[in-house]
Amino acid sequence: MNLNLLAENLTNPALLFFILGILSVQLKSDLEIPKTSSKFISLYLLFAIGFKGGQELAHSAFNGDIIWSIVFGIFIAVMIPCIAFFILKRRLTVENSGAIAAAYGSVSAVTFVTAVAFLEMQGIDFGGHMVAVMAFMEAPAIVIGVILIRMFSNGATEPTSIGQLVKHAFTNGSVILILGSLAIGWMASEEQAQGIAPFTTDLFKGFLAIFLLDMGIESGKKLKSFLDQGWFTTSFAIIFALFNGCVIALMSGFIMDDIGNRFIFAILGASASYIAVPAAMKIAVPQANPGIYIPMALAITFPVNITLGLPIYMYLIQIT
Repeated sequence: MNLNLLAENLTNPALLFFILGILSVQLKSDLEIPKTSSKFISLYLLFAIGFKGGQELAHSAFNGDIIWSIVFGIFIAVMIPCIAFFILKRRLTVENSGAIAAAYGSVSAVTFVTAVAFLEMQGIDFGGHMVAVMAFMEAPAIVIGVILIRMFSNGATEPTSIGQLVKHAFTNGSVILILGSLAIGWMASEEQAQGIAPFTTDLFKGFLAIFLLDMGIESGKKLKSFLDQGWFTTSFAIIFALFNGCVIALMSGFIMDDIGNRFIFAILGASASYIAVPAAMKIAVPQANPGIYIPMALAITFPVNITLGLPIYMYLIQIT
């Protein structure tokens, strides 16, 4: 693996701000990002990446590659939770196994945003339609997770229709914003997009750094209580994510040639949702413990992906 690429990623200011957030918690600092500011930054990042993706999509001809990308994304979102569930069920309850499986089958928009910034640093382009692929991958894993819980539980789970779950997944605020921004970016002319370019482009990396600082603080707060759960969940959060990313990085080469798109697929497959899935599971499977699956996704898998995962997936793609 290119050690310079790994070193460059580890010294990325955005990542260092994430580490600073964790360190501030360990030092018992009173550093924090106000909740209103944190929510605004989250909305901004989703808006910016969606809008830029829409602009890229407007310049792309709708063809078989886009259709195959969507199909491949949905396939990943269905297969990963199925595999994860049967691994987790050996050690955890059915409800917790299903919730964790749904989280790892779904995607993290923040990891996606970080991956886009990584590609920009490397000067590598990716297709704007990948934003739409990410959005399509959000709901299937949630639905699969709940179906598996229903199939293997003793009937303790509250009945929830598949239609309600799909509706909740697609009406989640983050999904609505990124899909809406994608559509608006696609409809806007190049001149109109240039009018807000300083906001959607120039400020992006700065806001990403502040957001990752906030994520570091939140991860640091949850890390200790999660580690008390034992090494099985910690090992799963690391190994399963890296395994998914590596397999998809290699497998995607049989479907497409574009390096940027393959890299995005790898990071989407390796990521875990800690926004949409917890919101859905709170309604559909209240018996599942968020104190397990949220820290797994946020405090373990997320930093592993943005430190080790990004350069590893890129290396595998470049040599195949």
